[in-house]
Amino acid sequence: MKPLTAVALSGGVDSLLTAKLLARQGYPVFGIHFFTGYEAPAGPSPRRIADDLSVQLGIPVMLMDVAAPFQHDVVNYFTETYLSGLTPNPCMMCNPSIKFGTVLRFAIQNGAKRLATGHYARILRDTDGFCHLQKGADTVKDQSYFLARMTPEQLDSACFPLGELTKSHVVEMAGAEGLTPVHSGESQDICFIRGRNYGEFLAAQGGFIPEPGTVVDARGNIIGRHPGLHLFTIGQRRGINCPAAEPYYVLALDRQRNCLVVGFKSELLRSSFKVSGINWIEPLPASPIRIAVRVRYRSPAVAAILIPENVDGATIVLDSPQPAITPGQGAVFYREDVVLGGGWIEPL
Repeated sequence: MKPLTAVALSGGVDSLLTAKLLARQGYPVFGIHFFTGYEAPAGPSPRRIADDLSVQLGIPVMLMDVAAPFQHDVVNYFTETYLSGLTPNPCMMCNPSIKFGTVLRFAIQNGAKRLATGHYARILRDTDGFCHLQKGADTVKDQSYFLARMTPEQLDSACFPLGELTKSHVVEMAGAEGLTPVHSGESQDICFIRGRNYGEFLAAQGGFIPEPGTVVDARGNIIGRHPGLHLFTIGQRRGINCPAAEPYYVLALDRQRNCLVVGFKSELLRSSFKVSGINWIEPLPASPIRIAVRVRYRSPAVAAILIPENVDGATIVLDSPQPAITPGQGAVFYREDVVLGGGWIEPL
């Protein structure tokens, strides 16, 4: 008999089709609709969404409150990282901590053997039973970057039915099945920031006081003032407000001196950087290896050499310099389609 599978149901087209495909394949399925406390206040209630999904799919859908762990593991991480002068990546924290942490444990407690999601990624299980994380077949929608901090044990309990499909195919299939998303449009990169920018969200957090400071160029000359480092990230052009012959870009956030360091576009290029806190999915390399590295979700992977420094640290030497390597963001390592692991980009 096929294993009982839980499906994390957000209410979007991807998770709806995920559940439908598994049921069509003969898997016993139940849904889990979890809510974080950051849902749109004008939208339908979580209970109403869960009931709607249950009727549409013809399966039981359980409601789960993850507000407390989401606040602690994702929102607090986001706020604290920004205020430390780094740029956070909350989706890379949410997947291993919430979806394949809190929600997976809940699924197992209710009898499931695995948790399925609507991610565009693939899991390949080899003859020894080891699970390898691979890019999704849809090269535009591929979400393996956001899953790079999952452990091998979590991958062993994960299921990604959309991994071989393209987004356009998913939308077409969902339409043919008569599935109606509860939420229209694509999900937001930062789901807990609604109708506000990052600065507005951070300013609303308890105890936060913006600290204005100086703007300096790459040579240390003071050229202006900034309203708070929390409003800026590496590579940003808007909001600097310092006139020059060509546009300034943010080169660094000097938290210790509360200085915004800016320069011209050519000064954004870096040929190497360090990564810490690496989560290895594949075995830790014993010597330098050739890889492709992706330093943000929207950027293509580029050729590089990874030089391991210790069990969770490495230096990345790029074949060609790249702009806006951003401390705090995730760096994910690939060998062709296989995700080797991923860690956090360190400050200079």
